[in-house]
Amino acid sequence: MKLFLRYLSGKHNTFLLFASFVLVFAFAFWLYRLPLAAVLYPAMLCAAVGLIYTFIDYASVKHRHEMLSGFRGIDDELPLPRDIEDADYQEIIRLLREQRREAQTHAESEMQAMVDYYTLWAHEIKTPIAAMRLRLQSQDTAEARGLLTDLSRIERYVEMVLTYLRLEGDGTDYVIREHDLDGILRPVFKRFAGEFITRRLKLDYTPMETRVLTDEKWLAFVVEQVLSNALKYTPEGTISVCLEAPQTLCVRDTGIGIAPEDLPRVFEQSYTGLAGRTDRKASGIGLYLCKRVCDNLGHGISIESTPGEGTTVRIDLHRRELPVE
Repeated sequence: MKLFLRYLSGKHNTFLLFASFVLVFAFAFWLYRLPLAAVLYPAMLCAAVGLIYTFIDYASVKHRHEMLSGFRGIDDELPLPRDIEDADYQEIIRLLREQRREAQTHAESEMQAMVDYYTLWAHEIKTPIAAMRLRLQSQDTAEARGLLTDLSRIERYVEMVLTYLRLEGDGTDYVIREHDLDGILRPVFKRFAGEFITRRLKLDYTPMETRVLTDEKWLAFVVEQVLSNALKYTPEGTISVCLEAPQTLCVRDTGIGIAPEDLPRVFEQSYTGLAGRTDRKASGIGLYLCKRVCDNLGHGISIESTPGEGTTVRIDLHRRELPVE
């Protein structure tokens, strides 16, 4: 019905022209004192013929509309042009296709060059970071421990860059297997041990003794980002890591919390919220990457928070079954 109404709307000039002709004939017959019935009868016959033609033309238009609707792909072959106007439109479409292909090729080339550059940079910078860590580990001073903490933070930022590049690329390196959850968590805690000690924060953790179906490396990245945020926004108190039924990993802190108006948007790319406006160094990309990784792994991730009391991040590791490799 909508298509028919659109068709009639496009033909309104033709209907007005026909009505104008009828009125001209009627006016001429009235001037010459001729019976108006002589005009009305031919007008009705012409209207009937016009109505038949309208339905035939509408059927042709509908058929062509359905045929064109089937060409959803931008690179599909268009039907043969019916007239000069059709040919002109198809030539415009052909030119737009060529411009689109050229722009897409150029954008892909620039994107690939940028990805290659930052991937190389991220890998190359790991060498001086490792050398600095070796030198600092040989010095048992407060300054060396502080520098080691800062160096660990730099390593996490580099890892975030690599993770972002991997997620934006076409390929993935997910290896889904059954893993011991404690075996994934302990190395993460070890990397943050110095920061816990320096900031006098308590880690409340009880071994979970459970196995989960996931990718060890990518889940460790998610936990690391969540724990990093907990440390960043917890000036004092405790960070707890526990397991809720059936298999939900919880990271709970006693930090500054998140404003209620920020909670719905914490997983958006580059969104920092009120805490990010206070801490100018916040990038707003950590939780975005966590959400992307969890979606790819089939895990759920959610956040609850009360300003001034703390934040709880839940990672649902029992979301759905994944193919084991």
